[in-house]
Amino acid sequence: MTSRRTEPPVPLLVHARRLALIRGAHTVVWFSIESCVGYLLWAGATGRSDRRAGAAAAVVAGECLVFAANGFRCPLTGLAERAGAASGSVTDIYLPEWFARNLPAIHVPLLVLNGWLHGRTLHRRQVQGRGASRPAIQCERRGAAAVAV
Repeated sequence: MTSRRTEPPVPLLVHARRLALIRGAHTVVWFSIESCVGYLLWAGATGRSDRRAGAAAAVVAGECLVFAANGFRCPLTGLAERAGAASGSVTDIYLPEWFARNLPAIHVPLLVLNGWLHGRTLHRRQVQGRGASRPAIQCERRGAAAVAV
């Protein structure tokens, strides 16, 4: 019978400064993305689907794509774990723990609401655009007929 020799576990070296920098950067990135979500909510509620809303939507969509492409795990998770975090998950940002733990459950309904608000605004614009263009076309036709006579 052969005995297996096991090595004692190597203690994980915690790089406190690096971890603090990652957490700080993660918090800033999170705050800027959530600011875009907040702007989209405000713009959608007030019927403003403009270029700024488009830019904010691009930031949010980019974040969602990066998150999904990374297996629904934040790309900074691995960095935080390599720096010595016990868990590099979203709870490594400077937020209250209950809030950080429930971010996906809070975030997804907000994204759905944003999509609905802006879809409603764009639909209204499209309907109003059709209604306004018909009289304008009719007036143009009458004017052209009057000139031709």
